[in-house]
Amino acid sequence: MPFLGQDWRSPGWSWIKTEDGWKRCDSCNQELRSENNQCTVNHSIILNSGEEEIFSNKECEYASKKRKKDHFGNDTTAQSFYREKWIYVHKESTKERHGYCTLGEAFNRLDFSSAIQDIRRFTYVVKLLQLIAKSQLTSLSGVAQKNYFNILDKIVQKVLDDHQNPRLIKDLLQDLSSTLCILVRGVGKSVLVGNINIWSCRLETVLSWQQQLQNLQMTKQVNTGLTLSDLPLHMLNNILYRFSDGWDIVTLGQVTPTLSILSEDRRLWKKLCQYHFAEKQFCRHLILSEKGHIEWKLMYFTLQKYYPTKEQYGDTLHFCRHCSILFWKDYHLAWLFKDSGHPCTAADPDSCFMPVSPQHFIDLFKF
Repeated sequence: MPFLGQDWRSPGWSWIKTEDGWKRCDSCNQELRSENNQCTVNHSIILNSGEEEIFSNKECEYASKKRKKDHFGNDTTAQSFYREKWIYVHKESTKERHGYCTLGEAFNRLDFSSAIQDIRRFTYVVKLLQLIAKSQLTSLSGVAQKNYFNILDKIVQKVLDDHQNPRLIKDLLQDLSSTLCILVRGVGKSVLVGNINIWSCRLETVLSWQQQLQNLQMTKQVNTGLTLSDLPLHMLNNILYRFSDGWDIVTLGQVTPTLSILSEDRRLWKKLCQYHFAEKQFCRHLILSEKGHIEWKLMYFTLQKYYPTKEQYGDTLHFCRHCSILFWKDYHLAWLFKDSGHPCTAADPDSCFMPVSPQHFIDLFKF
């Protein structure tokens, strides 16, 4: 019996959820069809008008193709995101699946646009963008690169509005501008997706973002309620001991004279060094004061140049070893409805989950 339906191995239609239910994503196709119909009508009018300038069929077809190209090319601010919480990571072709999942595809399909609005996931996404900027930028497809810079634009605007985490974004833009300078100056030495003028425009945009962040002024908030200065010393000390980044401690020490004294505590920096580094690493880079005491603060920033520090994130992507699925885990749904975050078939899904660091995310697609 012949198979008359659609091939069961095909990806199927793309659907979007609306208030009225699920609808097929064919709005762009309908818009292009209406433009084609309009072009056909205008062509018939011109041919019947008897004017001297008459378009031929080939010219009309060329104008139609150019209109379609401009329709998709000029809309640089429109994002090509799927708002999916999970994707299947397949590394080889099978009878059921053709092709494999790439870093660009994963970046497109996972919902990073909403993740930057979550304070728990913000640092994770920024670190991932920074790693991509350092080594994987040219491996992204054209659509993935467009989405990358659209997400980065959202992050910059968010920092300019709420004045939170400007140092993280400055470090990201510094690495990105260095990569773009190397690519633009060494044109021809590496394969670039897109015209060199596009990369030059991206470099100018990044430099503009850096200038905006450099001119960012923190407005002093007038608060009549309880402030940090009103807290007792032991509570302020506990707050400092919660930080895992030395630069955050230095920044907080600049707020008040009391915090400045507490941020210089030797025990605080000793705890920080012991958390991030091993004892063997201490012995190689010992820094002693004139009195023979170890300068733990200088030790921390010295060791940071030679060894990586431990990474801490409020929330990360997770990988299911049973299903080979990469997904965002919604803890509210997991607690209320026992939802694992993806269609898992394991008997005990939680035992198959593992958090994915930004570097591990990139390593998943190295094959």
